Amino acid sequence: MTQMPYPPQFETCHTEYLDATLSQSRAAAAVTHAAEILHNGGTVAFPTETVYGLGANAFDPDAVSRIFAAKGRPAWDPLIVHVSDRAMLDSVAYVTPRAEKLIAAFWPGPLTLLLERTDNVPDSVTAGRPLVGVRMPAHPLALAVIRAAGVPIAAPSANRFGRTSPTTAEHVLQDLDGRINAVLDGGPTAVGVESTVLDPNQYPMVLYRPGAITPDMIERVAGSVDLFTSSNDSAEPESLPSPGLGIRHYAPRARLVLVQNEAELYRQATTLSEAGEHLGIMLPTGWTVPVPAEIFPWDALDNEIGLAQHLFAGLRSLDSRRVTTILCPLPQSDGVGAAVRDRLQKAARIK
Repeated sequence: MTQMPYPPQFETCHTEYLDATLSQSRAAAAVTHAAEILHNGGTVAFPTETVYGLGANAFDPDAVSRIFAAKGRPAWDPLIVHVSDRAMLDSVAYVTPRAEKLIAAFWPGPLTLLLERTDNVPDSVTAGRPLVGVRMPAHPLALAVIRAAGVPIAAPSANRFGRTSPTTAEHVLQDLDGRINAVLDGGPTAVGVESTVLDPNQYPMVLYRPGAITPDMIERVAGSVDLFTSSNDSAEPESLPSPGLGIRHYAPRARLVLVQNEAELYRQATTLSEAGEHLGIMLPTGWTVPVPAEIFPWDALDNEIGLAQHLFAGLRSLDSRRVTTILCPLPQSDGVGAAVRDRLQKAARIK
């Protein structure tokens, strides 16, 4: 087959909308078309259980380069490769015994493993690193597209680099319309934050990015886990060992201010309102605010699943109302709440 054309001027590239939400027959046709685009070297945004990913053939360096171009992603930031079965996994990476335990327990699902890559994987996917991040998504549309394409799919989140991750097809188009070949609409994602990223080759294992698969869950299956902390805050980004570690990720356009409790929210909201800020608030259930503000009704602060599901949608909603500052409480739980804290702290540039 000929390679999918991708003009250098993004404004001349039409992004095709593929709706897989209306019927099984329409979904099957959309999946087939999306897979054909990917097989021919194009880019397709598609839903996973975590967020929407921007996919391209992981074995095709030209296709991979289109991901970086569309997102404005720097070449030093590696990509995660998505697979649909064991044969495809073996074509991408070498699986260790500890990784086998984790795969048996958590795949398909929101766990990315850093494994030694095979020679099939281009340097551009791993930014020249010896390990490749790989996972098997749990979303049925994602698995169907990868199977139909017949190749592993490199897919970071389908947003402009550093911005808020997309949890709907509409979010994808807000960032990438005209920059990618197609978006496959499978409705809102279920988890709402990106996958856990784990290096199982060390002991204790190193967790680089928290997600829905928590350290407690991992330790019950495969042993001790340490959370990654950078020993050098001024380290060059090229030295970062994993996707998702950049100093500013997941950020809304508005300034993000994090608060610990309702009393601090009151104080900050009053001060910012008096200073003339157009204020947006990610408001937990049961909390109130003392001043007029744009509100996104978030969820109960102890419902970490709901907080994760609606985090990025809430930040995008407030951005769309052109607020200048967003106030957001930090959940304190150690489960999925830790993933929500991680994203918020990176978005606010305090981690």
